[in-house]
Amino acid sequence: MGKLKVLFIGGSGVISSACARVAVESDIDLYALNRGHSTTRPLPAGVHEMRADVRNPASVRDAIEDLEFDSVVDFVAFAPEHVRTDIEIFGDRTKQYVFISTASAYQTPPERLPVTESTPLKNPFWQYSRDKIACEDLLVHEYRENDFPATIVRPSHTYDATKTVLSGGWTSLARMLAGQPVIVHGDGTSLWTVTHHDDFARAFVPLLGHPRTYGEAFHITSDDVLTWDQIARALAAALGVTARIVHVPSDVIAAADQEWGAGLLGDKAHSMVFDNSKLRSVVPGWRATIPFERGAREIADWYLADPARQVVNERLDALMDKLAADFSG
Repeated sequence: MGKLKVLFIGGSGVISSACARVAVESDIDLYALNRGHSTTRPLPAGVHEMRADVRNPASVRDAIEDLEFDSVVDFVAFAPEHVRTDIEIFGDRTKQYVFISTASAYQTPPERLPVTESTPLKNPFWQYSRDKIACEDLLVHEYRENDFPATIVRPSHTYDATKTVLSGGWTSLARMLAGQPVIVHGDGTSLWTVTHHDDFARAFVPLLGHPRTYGEAFHITSDDVLTWDQIARALAAALGVTARIVHVPSDVIAAADQEWGAGLLGDKAHSMVFDNSKLRSVVPGWRATIPFERGAREIADWYLADPARQVVNERLDALMDKLAADFSG
């Protein structure tokens, strides 16, 4: 059996960059189709890079020419029309199509924990999640009616050194360093699962070309479950300071900032703990090994290494000042 030939649509994102590295290390013949070269997360040596605008089907067809693949993975499909275009282009060019969905597609808030792949998909709060659900519905239909070999993968808050995990990005970290209060939604005790992108990639790559994944959905998450207060404290410790946490109800944040609130009410405000048994049934022995405390140090080191990365959102900073003043004890 020869090498797996795999196409990544994307390849320089938080998730896809780690998957590209592990794929190359696993001796996969990897192609990556994207719009340009990333300096933040460059593709590893040995990847066949192809330039195209994935939203322009003609440019994609020109780029791939007559190539066929064992697996095609779309990391940047967010709406049913994106998936429909993929089906039209790759329907007769791949033995497996992998759609990167989201764990926020699961019932929100969940009726029971831990979440499994059979948990209903329903998120009335966040359009992003509803669009991903619609993509999944399309793929399930295509599998049932036309034997389209789709595999659905649902990540849950996968991060790398460039992603602070805590809402506000660098603005929240800068407030910690300045001794200012940081905002944590709710009472800080809801449970959250964060997954380092290296852990994700080690579970994801074995799914490529695996015949028991066709027509199936899998989530890939760490078993490292923390409260939001623990997340804030771990980031502060990595920065060498102590977090001054102020708790603010999620609906109050949502009323003050629609974008911030959508991600809370549609995802982060609710405890999410996952059962990875189904994943381990096809990737035996896998487990996430990177605790968030280590990831927090990577995050702190990355931001502190370059002042250009330390950009404070002045509007958000002022809002955090107001919320902190309103809800400080």
